[in-house]
Amino acid sequence: MKTLTVKTSLREEFIDITDEVENVVKNSGVKNGICYLYVPHTTAGITINEGADISVKKDIITALKKIAPYGAEYLHMEGNADSHIKTTLVGSSVSVFIEEEKLILGQWQSIFFCEFDGPRARKIYLKIIKEEA
Repeated sequence: MKTLTVKTSLREEFIDITDEVENVVKNSGVKNGICYLYVPHTTAGITINEGADISVKKDIITALKKIAPYGAEYLHMEGNADSHIKTTLVGSSVSVFIEEEKLILGQWQSIFFCEFDGPRARKIYLKIIKEEA
């Protein structure tokens, strides 16, 4: 298992971690397999979506703010219930196939760490499983 650390700078942001994940895969020595990514935080998540147009991640954040607005009348006492809701919607894990030491992503896809209660230092756990011959 490998751990990546992400330092966020905003309360809500999507950070492209595709290059860091690709480096871990390349250095793992696994030619074919699967890469599991897991975020162990209740107010941050991970997703795969379009990385070519930065307006897509801005649109997703805007839509999530409408679904779960900050400061609404939630019962959670810490004041970050909206962050927990957004994390539930986005999810805390993704899996990506590995072929020939490369992540199998669509032409426009990137892997994003999703911060909903920052800024903070966050962790992402990666586990790479080798395909059996």
